[in-house]
Amino acid sequence: MSKETQQKPWDFLEEFRGSLFTADWPTLPQMFLISAKRYPDRACFTDFDAEKHTLSYAEVLEKVENLALWLKNNGVKKGDHIAVFGKNSPEWATVYLAAGFAGAIIVPIDYGLHDKEIATLLAVSAPSFIFVDEEKHDVFKKSHGEKVYSLSKKKGDYVYDLKGSGNFEMPELAEDDTAAILFTSGTTGNPKGVMLSHKNLVSDCYIAQTNMTIYHTDVFYALLPIHHSYTMLAVFIEALSVGAEIVFGKSMAVTRMLKELKEGKITMLLGVPLLFNKLVGGILKGIREKGVLVNALMHFLLGFSYILKKYFKLNAGKVLFKSILEKVSLSTIRIAICGGGPLAESVFKVYQALGIDFVQGYGLTETSPIVALNPTYNFKIESVGRNFHPFMEMKILDPDEKGIGEVLIKGPMVMQGYYKMPEETKNVFTEDGWFKTGDLGRLDDEHYLYLAGRAKNMIVTEGGKNVYPEEIENAFQLVTDIEQITVKGYIVDKATKSEGIEALIYPSDDLFKRLNIVRGSDYSIDLVRDEIQEAVNKINKELVVYSRISKITILDEALEMTTTKKVKRNF
Repeated sequence: MSKETQQKPWDFLEEFRGSLFTADWPTLPQMFLISAKRYPDRACFTDFDAEKHTLSYAEVLEKVENLALWLKNNGVKKGDHIAVFGKNSPEWATVYLAAGFAGAIIVPIDYGLHDKEIATLLAVSAPSFIFVDEEKHDVFKKSHGEKVYSLSKKKGDYVYDLKGSGNFEMPELAEDDTAAILFTSGTTGNPKGVMLSHKNLVSDCYIAQTNMTIYHTDVFYALLPIHHSYTMLAVFIEALSVGAEIVFGKSMAVTRMLKELKEGKITMLLGVPLLFNKLVGGILKGIREKGVLVNALMHFLLGFSYILKKYFKLNAGKVLFKSILEKVSLSTIRIAICGGGPLAESVFKVYQALGIDFVQGYGLTETSPIVALNPTYNFKIESVGRNFHPFMEMKILDPDEKGIGEVLIKGPMVMQGYYKMPEETKNVFTEDGWFKTGDLGRLDDEHYLYLAGRAKNMIVTEGGKNVYPEEIENAFQLVTDIEQITVKGYIVDKATKSEGIEALIYPSDDLFKRLNIVRGSDYSIDLVRDEIQEAVNKINKELVVYSRISKITILDEALEMTTTKKVKRNF
């Protein structure tokens, strides 16, 4: 029996085909309606602000339909844009769903951006309404007036206080209608808005479940910012697709996180390398502090448990390390998923040995984003996951003798294109319709993907943030002490494979004149470095934390440039 004819995770949708939807895939609103019909009384949204507060699927549906009705009462039409930016919360999620219910396109924006960067994205996306959290509410209320409403009850125009009038009727939506525009950058130049359809997001959500089984009894932890495609799909949409619960985390502060993990009885923990490295580092430190003998015994048991799990499919870790897991609030975790950056194999092994099914995945915003996941029952520790063949296609362009080349993708999860950027869209597709990821990798005969590096310049920090060198470089355009700056990633920690941000800087002649020193003289080095460091520190303050330069290298000679004055990145 082929994979296509086997029982599929989305087979239950057939019960609703013809009544709630008719296309290949339901739209996002239809998907949520199906879960609300299946599990009306199950917990849907939970947060721990002052105290634990939970809304059922039926209660969330009521709030979503009311807000959608209010939006329509206030002139929102199919295809209009609704912007939302703030901390993870039930209110944020309600706005996201209500936009779709009103036939609009949701535009989630990174709350960590500076106000002027958010303003740029708002200018590009031109939303009909803006929903924003309390910290930035007054700033954007002042600049955008009656378009702005609050995600926080601390402000007068609180989203849950908006009341629609009349009877709600769902507008006609097609699976190929745009559901969301996700901006992959926005600090300088022309920000790229990735247009994802309902089919893109819903198909990716269900197809990903062919490599990972999830249940309506699962509890997902939305700890990472939910505007990011990774959390949006792998936590928010995945949970809603099966009727599971979402606990909204607002902070990565360890004490708060451990409290929410324990009290929320979290079963699905999604994170980036920074989070998982921090947790496992605390566990191993605690073991070391028990003394040499205990440390040796525990490491033997970890190794033994990993062998049992990997080669004999026996999960002894949950029993062997029960007390450790309870101490760090991980005892209820069923599956942990790491994405957004490379993770050290040693960390992967520790989680597997502890009895937690640990999964690595791969994807891009342009692919909704998941296109590969390591199945819990047959993981390959060196791989970022098995692709979803035959429900999508993946191939390697012009592979070398090791089978390595650019990773290309075709499938229902591939984006519609970049918002109002036809040329940029054309450039990332081959003539026969394959999406070019810009990443280098190879495939084995079981469809597992092994990444070899990034063909693009993008830097992925340990925290899973995508950093674009050109954006940082552009911030230095008016710094007269610097003639040339080239930003690249460097390995901060070989064990964790985490990247920092390095700037290769060629100082200007003006700087040497101002300091009255000669380029190349021994005594000039420290003086120049101090001046350059001061300039970098000043720009760093204007950049978001994860884009800040942590290492500078002063160049004796300028790097080679193209005729269009772009540095040839040969490093």
